[in-house]
Amino acid sequence: MTALGIGPEARRRLSAPRIAEIVADELRRQIIDGELADGDLLPRQELLVEQFNVSLVSLREALRILETEGLVSVRRGNRGGAVVHAPAKASAAYMLGLLLQSDYVQLGDLGMALLELEPTCAALAARRPDRAETLVPELKAINDSMAANLDDGGRFTEIGREFHNQLVHGCGNHTMIAVVGSLETLWSSHEQQWAEQTEAEGTYPSLNKRRAALNTHVKLTELIEAGDVDRARRLASRHLADTQTYVLSGDPNQRILALSPQALSRPHR
Repeated sequence: MTALGIGPEARRRLSAPRIAEIVADELRRQIIDGELADGDLLPRQELLVEQFNVSLVSLREALRILETEGLVSVRRGNRGGAVVHAPAKASAAYMLGLLLQSDYVQLGDLGMALLELEPTCAALAARRPDRAETLVPELKAINDSMAANLDDGGRFTEIGREFHNQLVHGCGNHTMIAVVGSLETLWSSHEQQWAEQTEAEGTYPSLNKRRAALNTHVKLTELIEAGDVDRARRLASRHLADTQTYVLSGDPNQRILALSPQALSRPHR
């Protein structure tokens, strides 16, 4: 790790918080560029103080900044240290969820955004020249798993959300993957809660409706495989509109609730 080389004159002009931001910027860059890998343990604080030529106060403030961003987690005690975490979709979804929750945004607003964006991802996926080797096998495997879990509503929904997440991930546009993927993660947490609640109440959609949803996934996969951009976009739009009515039927004005990155990334069963 290269020292920042903050000289004594510059140090006199800079406050400790400003120095901490510079240190955090450098560590953040190393994490984002992959110089520090996910799961790496940062050197001990006394070594970092020496390498960056800063005070312990500034270093600890820098680590607090990164911890707030979810890029490190600081463990206390004799076996403590700072563990590196690569940027994760769940963390982005959590921060976005906090923003929407603080603005009292309703779940239907999130659903409308996905109605506009996810069909575009389906169209982009159908244009990918390598879709037959990359995306299509993944979608087919998910469809097979859905078919094997038709009798388990909660699990069926969870696997179905994997289909939508994979569709977005397979669109090939990294910006869409990051943005729409975060929205998908937020929606998935609400849909899973709906599935578990309706299954417990005995009101989960019937077996025929589950088969219809699966058949739509299969047909959408076939359209993507065939490169039929327009029909893939239209079918994705109709399917989303249909399935969202179930989740929104209980309380169409329900507020978006942000779940922690740990809860968002944890399997429901």
